[in-house]
Amino acid sequence: MKCFLSKLYTVNFQVYQLDKGCIVKLEFTLFNQTKTLRIEFLFFFSLQYHFALGNWKQQLFKMTNFVEFHNGQRMPLLGLGTWQAENREDLERTLNEAFDLGYRHFDTAYTYLNEHIIGDVLQGWISSGKVRRDELFIVTKLPPIGMDESRVEYFMKKSLDALKLDYVDLYLIHLAVGLKYVDDNTIIPMEGGKLVLDMSTDHLAIWKAMEKQVKAGRTKAIGLSNFSVKQVERIVKNAEILPANLQMEAHVYYQQKELRETCKKYEITFCAYAPFGSPGRKQLFAKRGLNFEVPALLEDPVVCAIAKTHARTAGQILLRFLLQQELVVIPKSTNSKRLSENANIFDFNLSVEDMKALEALDLGSAGRSFTSNWLPGLDLHPESN
Repeated sequence: MKCFLSKLYTVNFQVYQLDKGCIVKLEFTLFNQTKTLRIEFLFFFSLQYHFALGNWKQQLFKMTNFVEFHNGQRMPLLGLGTWQAENREDLERTLNEAFDLGYRHFDTAYTYLNEHIIGDVLQGWISSGKVRRDELFIVTKLPPIGMDESRVEYFMKKSLDALKLDYVDLYLIHLAVGLKYVDDNTIIPMEGGKLVLDMSTDHLAIWKAMEKQVKAGRTKAIGLSNFSVKQVERIVKNAEILPANLQMEAHVYYQQKELRETCKKYEITFCAYAPFGSPGRKQLFAKRGLNFEVPALLEDPVVCAIAKTHARTAGQILLRFLLQQELVVIPKSTNSKRLSENANIFDFNLSVEDMKALEALDLGSAGRSFTSNWLPGLDLHPESN
Protein backbone atom coordinates (compact mmCIF):
# COMPACT_ATOMS: atom_id res chain seq x y z
CA MET A 1 0.00 0.00 0.00
CA LYS A 2 1.41 3.42 -0.96
CA CYS A 3 0.46 6.54 0.95
CA PHE A 4 1.44 9.96 -0.45
CA LEU A 5 1.88 12.23 2.55
CA SER A 6 3.30 15.29 0.81
CA LYS A 7 5.22 16.48 -2.20
CA LEU A 8 8.43 16.04 -0.21
CA TYR A 9 8.14 12.38 0.72
CA THR A 10 6.15 9.16 0.27
CA VAL A 11 5.67 6.15 2.48
CA ASN A 12 5.29 2.57 1.28
CA PHE A 13 3.79 0.09 3.74
CA GLN A 14 3.87 -3.67 3.08
CA VAL A 15 3.07 -6.71 5.20
CA TYR A 16 4.61 -10.10 4.39
CA GLN A 17 2.74 -13.01 5.95
CA LEU A 18 4.95 -15.80 7.31
CA ASP A 19 3.98 -19.17 8.74
CA LYS A 20 4.07 -17.99 12.37
CA GLY A 21 4.19 -14.24 12.17
CA CYS A 22 4.66 -11.40 9.74
CA ILE A 23 7.20 -8.86 8.57
CA VAL A 24 6.22 -5.23 8.16
CA LYS A 25 8.29 -3.14 5.78
CA LEU A 26 8.14 0.66 5.90
CA GLU A 27 9.87 2.47 3.07
CA PHE A 28 10.31 6.23 3.24
CA THR A 29 11.31 8.08 0.06
CA LEU A 30 12.47 11.66 0.59
CA PHE A 31 12.72 14.13 -2.29
CA ASN A 32 14.52 17.39 -2.84
CA GLN A 33 15.63 19.31 -5.91
CA THR A 34 18.84 17.37 -6.44
CA LYS A 35 18.37 13.79 -5.23
CA THR A 36 16.12 11.12 -3.81
CA LEU A 37 16.82 9.27 -0.56
CA ARG A 38 15.16 5.94 0.26
CA ILE A 39 15.16 4.52 3.81
CA GLU A 40 13.75 1.13 4.76
CA PHE A 41 12.67 -0.22 8.15
CA LEU A 42 11.82 -3.88 8.73
CA PHE A 43 9.89 -5.14 11.76
CA PHE A 44 9.16 -8.76 12.69
CA PHE A 45 6.08 -9.78 14.70
CA SER A 46 5.92 -13.37 15.94
CA LEU A 47 2.74 -15.22 16.89
CA GLN A 48 4.80 -17.62 18.97
CA TYR A 49 7.63 -16.34 21.13
CA HIS A 50 9.62 -19.50 20.60
CA PHE A 51 9.52 -19.09 16.80
CA ALA A 52 13.11 -19.67 15.67
CA LEU A 53 15.00 -16.59 14.50
CA GLY A 54 16.59 -18.51 11.64
CA ASN A 55 13.24 -19.39 10.07
CA TRP A 56 11.83 -15.89 9.71
CA LYS A 57 15.23 -14.47 8.92
CA GLN A 58 15.59 -16.89 6.02
CA GLN A 59 12.17 -15.98 4.67
CA LEU A 60 13.06 -12.30 5.00
CA PHE A 61 16.22 -12.85 2.97
CA LYS A 62 14.17 -14.49 0.23
CA MET A 63 12.06 -11.36 -0.04
CA THR A 64 14.74 -8.68 0.32
CA ASN A 65 17.76 -10.07 -1.56
CA PHE A 66 17.75 -8.52 -5.00
CA VAL A 67 19.77 -6.66 -7.59
CA GLU A 68 18.62 -3.25 -8.76
CA PHE A 69 18.26 -2.19 -12.38
CA HIS A 70 19.28 1.22 -13.68
CA ASN A 71 15.58 2.19 -13.65
CA GLY A 72 15.26 1.38 -9.93
CA GLN A 73 13.43 -1.91 -10.55
CA ARG A 74 14.41 -4.82 -8.29
CA MET A 75 15.08 -8.37 -9.46
CA PRO A 76 15.18 -11.15 -6.84
CA LEU A 77 18.54 -12.92 -6.69
CA LEU A 78 16.84 -16.32 -6.62
CA GLY A 79 14.50 -17.39 -9.38
CA LEU A 80 13.01 -20.62 -10.67
CA GLY A 81 14.14 -21.74 -14.11
CA THR A 82 11.53 -23.63 -16.14
CA TRP A 83 13.34 -24.87 -19.25
CA GLN A 84 12.30 -28.46 -20.10
CA ALA A 85 9.32 -28.21 -17.72
CA GLU A 86 6.44 -28.90 -20.10
CA ASN A 87 4.36 -31.42 -18.13
CA ARG A 88 1.37 -29.51 -16.74
CA GLU A 89 0.90 -31.54 -13.56
CA ASP A 90 4.59 -31.44 -12.63
CA LEU A 91 5.01 -27.76 -13.44
CA GLU A 92 1.87 -26.66 -11.57
CA ARG A 93 2.99 -28.61 -8.50
CA THR A 94 6.51 -27.19 -8.77
CA LEU A 95 5.30 -23.60 -9.08
CA ASN A 96 3.03 -23.91 -6.05
CA GLU A 97 5.75 -25.56 -3.97
CA ALA A 98 8.22 -22.88 -5.05
CA PHE A 99 5.81 -20.12 -4.09
CA ASP A 100 5.35 -21.63 -0.62
CA LEU A 101 9.14 -21.77 -0.24
CA GLY A 102 9.44 -18.05 -0.97
CA TYR A 103 10.20 -17.95 -4.69
CA ARG A 104 8.72 -14.88 -6.39
CA HIS A 105 10.93 -14.75 -9.49
CA PHE A 106 9.94 -17.10 -12.33
CA ASP A 107 11.84 -17.44 -15.60
CA THR A 108 10.27 -18.76 -18.79
CA ALA A 109 10.45 -18.25 -22.57
CA TYR A 110 8.28 -18.61 -25.66
CA THR A 111 10.48 -21.53 -26.75
CA TYR A 112 9.94 -23.40 -23.45
CA LEU A 113 6.34 -24.14 -24.50
CA ASN A 114 5.09 -23.66 -20.94
CA GLU A 115 4.02 -20.00 -20.73
CA HIS A 116 0.35 -21.02 -20.83
CA ILE A 117 0.78 -23.36 -17.85
CA ILE A 118 2.62 -20.72 -15.86
CA GLY A 119 -0.04 -18.19 -16.84
CA ASP A 120 -2.82 -20.37 -15.44
CA VAL A 121 -0.98 -20.69 -12.12
CA LEU A 122 -0.18 -16.97 -11.92
CA GLN A 123 -3.79 -16.07 -12.65
CA GLY A 124 -4.94 -18.38 -9.88
CA TRP A 125 -2.57 -16.84 -7.35
CA ILE A 126 -3.44 -13.25 -8.25
CA SER A 127 -7.22 -13.68 -8.60
CA SER A 128 -7.43 -15.51 -5.26
CA GLY A 129 -5.52 -12.75 -3.46
CA LYS A 130 -2.64 -15.09 -2.64
CA VAL A 131 -0.20 -12.57 -4.07
CA ARG A 132 -0.26 -9.18 -5.74
CA ARG A 133 1.08 -8.84 -9.26
CA ASP A 134 3.72 -6.34 -8.12
CA GLU A 135 5.11 -8.93 -5.69
CA LEU A 136 6.06 -11.24 -8.57
CA PHE A 137 8.96 -10.95 -10.99
CA ILE A 138 8.21 -12.62 -14.32
CA VAL A 139 10.76 -13.05 -17.10
CA THR A 140 10.15 -14.28 -20.63
CA LYS A 141 12.02 -14.05 -23.91
CA LEU A 142 11.77 -13.18 -27.59
CA PRO A 143 12.24 -16.44 -29.54
CA PRO A 144 14.92 -16.82 -32.23
CA ILE A 145 12.14 -17.15 -34.84
CA GLY A 146 11.01 -13.67 -33.76
CA MET A 147 14.40 -12.06 -34.38
CA ASP A 148 13.10 -9.42 -36.74
CA GLU A 149 11.96 -5.93 -35.81
CA SER A 150 8.57 -6.59 -37.42
CA ARG A 151 7.90 -9.61 -35.17
CA VAL A 152 9.02 -8.35 -31.73
CA GLU A 153 5.67 -6.84 -30.74
CA TYR A 154 3.80 -9.86 -32.14
CA PHE A 155 5.70 -12.36 -29.98
CA MET A 156 5.65 -10.02 -26.97
CA LYS A 157 1.84 -9.98 -27.14
CA LYS A 158 1.67 -13.75 -27.63
CA SER A 159 3.71 -14.27 -24.47
CA LEU A 160 1.53 -11.86 -22.49
CA ASP A 161 -1.62 -13.64 -23.68
CA ALA A 162 -0.21 -17.03 -22.66
CA LEU A 163 0.98 -15.72 -19.28
CA LYS A 164 -2.38 -13.94 -18.74
CA LEU A 165 -0.53 -10.76 -17.78
CA ASP A 166 -0.69 -7.12 -18.82
CA TYR A 167 3.10 -6.83 -18.56
CA VAL A 168 6.21 -8.80 -17.69
CA ASP A 169 8.99 -7.49 -15.47
CA LEU A 170 11.78 -8.36 -17.89
CA TYR A 171 11.75 -9.27 -21.60
CA LEU A 172 14.97 -10.71 -23.00
CA ILE A 173 16.25 -11.38 -26.50
CA HIS A 174 16.72 -15.13 -26.08
CA LEU A 175 19.53 -15.71 -28.56
CA ALA A 176 21.88 -13.55 -30.61
CA VAL A 177 21.10 -15.75 -33.62
CA GLY A 178 17.95 -15.45 -35.70
CA LEU A 179 16.16 -18.54 -37.05
CA LYS A 180 13.89 -18.64 -40.08
CA TYR A 181 10.24 -17.99 -39.26
CA VAL A 182 8.06 -20.79 -40.62
CA ASP A 183 5.08 -20.53 -38.28
CA ASP A 184 4.41 -19.82 -34.61
CA ASN A 185 4.81 -23.46 -33.60
CA THR A 186 8.05 -24.29 -35.40
CA ILE A 187 10.38 -22.92 -32.74
CA ILE A 188 13.46 -24.78 -34.01
CA PRO A 189 13.24 -25.00 -37.82
CA MET A 190 15.44 -27.80 -39.18
CA GLU A 191 16.35 -29.01 -42.65
CA GLY A 192 18.70 -31.89 -43.33
CA GLY A 193 19.51 -32.19 -39.64
CA LYS A 194 20.61 -28.56 -39.32
CA LEU A 195 19.02 -25.32 -38.16
CA VAL A 196 17.46 -23.08 -40.79
CA LEU A 197 19.07 -19.72 -40.05
CA ASP A 198 17.91 -16.19 -40.75
CA MET A 199 21.12 -14.52 -41.87
CA SER A 200 19.58 -11.03 -41.89
CA THR A 201 19.52 -10.68 -38.08
CA ASP A 202 19.88 -6.98 -37.18
CA HIS A 203 20.46 -6.53 -33.44
CA LEU A 204 20.08 -2.75 -33.48
CA ALA A 205 16.75 -2.78 -35.31
CA ILE A 206 15.48 -5.51 -33.01
CA TRP A 207 16.60 -3.55 -29.94
CA LYS A 208 14.67 -0.48 -31.11
CA ALA A 209 11.58 -2.68 -31.34
CA MET A 210 12.31 -3.98 -27.83
CA GLU A 211 12.47 -0.39 -26.54
CA LYS A 212 9.00 0.21 -27.97
CA GLN A 213 7.68 -2.61 -25.75
CA VAL A 214 8.88 -0.73 -22.66
CA LYS A 215 7.28 2.49 -23.88
CA ALA A 216 4.01 0.64 -24.56
CA GLY A 217 3.98 -0.74 -20.99
CA ARG A 218 4.22 -4.40 -22.04
CA THR A 219 7.46 -4.91 -20.13
CA LYS A 220 9.13 -2.93 -17.40
CA ALA A 221 12.66 -3.70 -18.54
CA ILE A 222 14.47 -5.32 -21.45
CA GLY A 223 17.67 -7.29 -21.68
CA LEU A 224 19.78 -9.85 -23.49
CA SER A 225 20.59 -13.54 -23.31
CA ASN A 226 23.46 -15.43 -24.92
CA PHE A 227 25.18 -12.27 -26.20
CA SER A 228 28.96 -11.75 -26.34
CA VAL A 229 30.97 -8.80 -25.01
CA LYS A 230 31.14 -7.29 -28.50
CA GLN A 231 27.40 -7.71 -29.05
CA VAL A 232 26.51 -6.23 -25.65
CA GLU A 233 28.69 -3.19 -26.29
CA ARG A 234 27.12 -2.65 -29.72
CA ILE A 235 23.66 -2.57 -28.16
CA VAL A 236 24.74 -0.26 -25.32
CA LYS A 237 26.37 2.26 -27.64
CA ASN A 238 23.22 2.55 -29.74
CA ALA A 239 20.49 2.15 -27.12
CA GLU A 240 17.99 4.68 -25.90
CA ILE A 241 16.93 2.27 -23.13
CA LEU A 242 19.89 0.33 -21.77
CA PRO A 243 19.77 -3.43 -21.23
CA ALA A 244 18.83 -4.11 -17.61
CA ASN A 245 20.00 -7.70 -17.45
CA LEU A 246 22.14 -10.24 -19.30
CA GLN A 247 21.30 -13.91 -18.87
CA MET A 248 24.14 -16.33 -19.63
CA GLU A 249 25.51 -19.73 -18.75
CA ALA A 250 27.69 -19.25 -15.67
CA HIS A 251 29.00 -21.61 -12.99
CA VAL A 252 32.27 -22.48 -11.22
CA TYR A 253 33.76 -24.03 -14.36
CA TYR A 254 32.69 -21.14 -16.61
CA GLN A 255 32.72 -17.95 -14.57
CA GLN A 256 32.37 -15.43 -17.41
CA LYS A 257 34.70 -12.89 -15.81
CA GLU A 258 35.24 -10.70 -18.89
CA LEU A 259 31.53 -10.59 -19.72
CA ARG A 260 30.63 -9.81 -16.10
CA GLU A 261 33.14 -6.95 -16.07
CA THR A 262 31.53 -5.55 -19.21
CA CYS A 263 28.11 -5.75 -17.56
CA LYS A 264 29.45 -4.04 -14.44
CA LYS A 265 30.89 -1.25 -16.57
CA TYR A 266 27.46 -0.51 -18.04
CA GLU A 267 25.43 -1.27 -14.87
CA ILE A 268 23.83 -4.34 -16.43
CA THR A 269 22.84 -7.00 -13.91
CA PHE A 270 23.90 -10.60 -14.61
CA CYS A 271 21.74 -13.72 -14.36
CA ALA A 272 23.40 -17.15 -14.35
CA TYR A 273 21.55 -20.01 -15.99
CA ALA A 274 22.75 -23.62 -15.75
CA PRO A 275 24.47 -23.02 -12.36
CA PHE A 276 24.75 -26.83 -12.02
CA GLY A 277 25.79 -27.35 -15.65
CA SER A 278 22.24 -28.23 -16.78
CA PRO A 279 22.40 -31.99 -16.12
CA GLY A 280 18.91 -32.43 -17.59
CA ARG A 281 20.37 -31.93 -21.06
CA LYS A 282 21.82 -35.45 -21.10
CA GLN A 283 18.34 -36.94 -21.34
CA LEU A 284 17.16 -34.24 -23.78
CA PHE A 285 20.11 -34.80 -26.11
CA ALA A 286 19.71 -38.57 -25.93
CA LYS A 287 16.16 -38.17 -27.29
CA ARG A 288 17.65 -36.34 -30.27
CA GLY A 289 20.28 -39.02 -30.83
CA LEU A 290 23.06 -36.78 -29.54
CA ASN A 291 25.65 -37.41 -26.86
CA PHE A 292 26.15 -34.93 -24.02
CA GLU A 293 28.46 -35.32 -21.05
CA VAL A 294 27.22 -33.37 -18.03
CA PRO A 295 29.90 -31.14 -16.43
CA ALA A 296 30.76 -32.76 -13.10
CA LEU A 297 30.12 -29.65 -11.00
CA LEU A 298 28.04 -31.45 -8.39
CA GLU A 299 30.75 -34.11 -7.92
CA ASP A 300 33.76 -31.78 -7.96
CA PRO A 301 36.03 -32.62 -4.96
CA VAL A 302 36.59 -28.96 -4.05
CA VAL A 303 32.86 -28.20 -4.12
CA CYS A 304 32.05 -31.34 -2.11
CA ALA A 305 34.71 -30.58 0.52
CA ILE A 306 33.33 -27.07 1.05
CA ALA A 307 29.81 -28.49 1.20
CA LYS A 308 30.88 -30.88 3.95
CA THR A 309 32.45 -28.03 5.94
CA HIS A 310 29.19 -26.07 5.89
CA ALA A 311 26.90 -29.12 6.23
CA ARG A 312 25.32 -28.19 2.92
CA THR A 313 24.75 -29.86 -0.43
CA ALA A 314 27.10 -29.35 -3.37
CA GLY A 315 24.24 -27.60 -5.19
CA GLN A 316 23.81 -25.08 -2.38
CA ILE A 317 27.53 -24.27 -2.50
CA LEU A 318 27.41 -23.74 -6.26
CA LEU A 319 24.47 -21.35 -5.91
CA ARG A 320 25.91 -19.51 -2.92
CA PHE A 321 29.18 -18.96 -4.82
CA LEU A 322 27.30 -17.06 -7.53
CA LEU A 323 24.95 -15.32 -5.12
CA GLN A 324 27.80 -13.84 -3.06
CA GLN A 325 29.03 -12.16 -6.22
CA GLU A 326 25.58 -10.56 -6.71
CA LEU A 327 24.70 -12.79 -9.63
CA VAL A 328 21.07 -13.77 -10.04
CA VAL A 329 20.58 -17.55 -10.15
CA ILE A 330 17.69 -19.46 -11.75
CA PRO A 331 18.20 -23.15 -10.93
CA LYS A 332 15.61 -25.43 -12.49
CA SER A 333 14.15 -28.40 -10.63
CA THR A 334 10.81 -30.16 -10.34
CA ASN A 335 12.12 -32.29 -7.47
CA SER A 336 10.55 -31.12 -4.20
CA LYS A 337 13.65 -31.80 -2.09
CA ARG A 338 16.05 -30.01 -4.42
CA LEU A 339 13.60 -27.15 -4.89
CA SER A 340 13.72 -26.59 -1.13
CA GLU A 341 17.50 -26.98 -0.95
CA ASN A 342 17.97 -24.45 -3.74
CA ALA A 343 15.91 -21.92 -1.78
CA ASN A 344 17.86 -22.39 1.45
CA ILE A 345 20.99 -20.49 0.49
CA PHE A 346 20.47 -17.22 2.35
CA ASP A 347 21.41 -18.19 5.90
CA PHE A 348 25.12 -18.93 5.50
CA ASN A 349 28.19 -17.38 3.89
CA LEU A 350 31.19 -18.82 2.13
CA SER A 351 34.52 -17.69 3.59
CA VAL A 352 37.18 -15.80 1.65
CA GLU A 353 39.13 -19.05 1.44
CA ASP A 354 36.06 -20.90 0.12
CA MET A 355 35.51 -18.27 -2.56
CA LYS A 356 39.15 -18.37 -3.66
CA ALA A 357 39.08 -22.16 -3.92
CA LEU A 358 35.94 -22.05 -6.04
CA GLU A 359 37.26 -19.21 -8.22
CA ALA A 360 40.30 -21.41 -8.97
CA LEU A 361 38.01 -23.97 -10.63
CA ASP A 362 37.32 -21.63 -13.56
CA LEU A 363 38.23 -23.27 -16.88
CA GLY A 364 37.47 -20.23 -19.01
CA SER A 365 35.97 -21.01 -22.41
CA ALA A 366 36.84 -24.69 -21.92
CA GLY A 367 34.24 -24.81 -19.15
CA ARG A 368 31.43 -23.69 -21.43
CA SER A 369 28.82 -26.37 -22.14
CA PHE A 370 26.30 -24.36 -24.21
CA THR A 371 28.77 -23.96 -27.08
CA SER A 372 28.14 -22.26 -30.43
CA ASN A 373 27.37 -25.62 -32.03
CA TRP A 374 25.24 -27.21 -29.31
CA LEU A 375 22.45 -27.08 -31.90
CA PRO A 376 23.61 -28.36 -35.32
CA GLY A 377 24.37 -25.47 -37.66
CA LEU A 378 24.13 -22.72 -35.02
CA ASP A 379 27.79 -21.86 -35.48
CA LEU A 380 27.19 -20.96 -39.16
CA HIS A 381 25.29 -17.78 -38.28
CA PRO A 382 27.32 -14.53 -38.43
CA GLU A 383 26.12 -13.57 -34.91
CA SER A 384 26.96 -16.96 -33.38
CA ASN A 385 29.31 -16.65 -30.43
